[in-house]
Amino acid sequence: MAVKMITIRARHYATGAPVAITVRDGRISEVVQVDAAQTEELPIVAPGLVDLQINGYAGLDFNHLPLQEETVSQIIRKLWREGVTSSYPTVITNSPEAIASALSCIANACAADPATEQGIAGIHLEGPFISPDDGARGAHRLDAVRPPDWDLFCRWQEAAGGRIKIVTLSPEWPDSAAFIKRCVDSGVIVSIGHTAADAGQIAEAVAAGARMSTHLGNGAHLMLPRHPNYLWEQLAQEALWSCVIADGFHLPDQVLKVVLKVKGEQALLVSDAVAISGLEPGVYKTHIGGEVVLTTEGKLHLAADPRLLAGSAQMLLWGIEHLNRRSLVEFSSAWEMASTRPARLMGLPVSGGLLAGAPADFVLIEPVRDDGRISLQKTYKAGNLVYDRSSGI
Repeated sequence: MAVKMITIRARHYATGAPVAITVRDGRISEVVQVDAAQTEELPIVAPGLVDLQINGYAGLDFNHLPLQEETVSQIIRKLWREGVTSSYPTVITNSPEAIASALSCIANACAADPATEQGIAGIHLEGPFISPDDGARGAHRLDAVRPPDWDLFCRWQEAAGGRIKIVTLSPEWPDSAAFIKRCVDSGVIVSIGHTAADAGQIAEAVAAGARMSTHLGNGAHLMLPRHPNYLWEQLAQEALWSCVIADGFHLPDQVLKVVLKVKGEQALLVSDAVAISGLEPGVYKTHIGGEVVLTTEGKLHLAADPRLLAGSAQMLLWGIEHLNRRSLVEFSSAWEMASTRPARLMGLPVSGGLLAGAPADFVLIEPVRDDGRISLQKTYKAGNLVYDRSSGI
């Protein structure tokens, strides 16, 4: 069989140096610096984006039942135009039967289509083991919230073909620590989110192996004690990686700045995007939030009250743009918050980024504009060109 080889010339996203990246059979085989002549005409090359939490895209939803295998595959392919090469479809709080159905469909889609299998690094189960409290519960169904149940989780994991890799839960429930330890022992990352847990319960969860905070600062009560509270405690826990939604609406810049300063390399970007992401501004009806409005500024809110968010409608590229435009972090760090860092937490081979030996998942973008905007040109997955803006593939 002939060896498939390509060479890409571009500027490295972190150093700005012109490089030639050689790809052989889906992996980066060599990265060398080249002559700096005509550097300005070269695109920027950066690692493919990794989204740990995504509910849907372009009008398609992982939680709209009955879910179809084709829907799953369409979402994964459409995400290529957003630079996302690895993602964790997120299945949220629902009845046990509905969750099993969604998980089974995602697993079947992976088994039926190699591109879907490659694009889905795992499944994120967000709920139903979360807080029943208003505010902390967010938009999750109260009647479907339940305490952690290992036997039930095992049935779901079987339906998912072993693909559940992240579980978001609240450690406020009795015996949460034992459940967390079992998850961790089985290779699942446990994330704290949608919680009303006190400081002691969070500390106990971390001791049991919890390693992540789900969209920290959101899915929270409107009013909290000054201290202690579950936000301070999660920030203070050195073992926890903190995921944030940096769309400019979910968290003020001051909060983002604090998370970035405290967590450093353990600060991660997620989109938590709903199905309306990728659509034009307008009024939409959803199966969770009813009638919602997507504004020209990118904010998604309830039609009945513009003050109330109806989820995130922006992708990781938008979050990177926001962090860069507001000078909250350097461009290369913002990019890594959405690529190599989440990959490192999850133990993915793509955590190597643009190093020799890493899978050839990368994107080409135009030089970042003065206003911080990012324009994606091409997306490569395992060395294959899967999106090209100029040709429309």
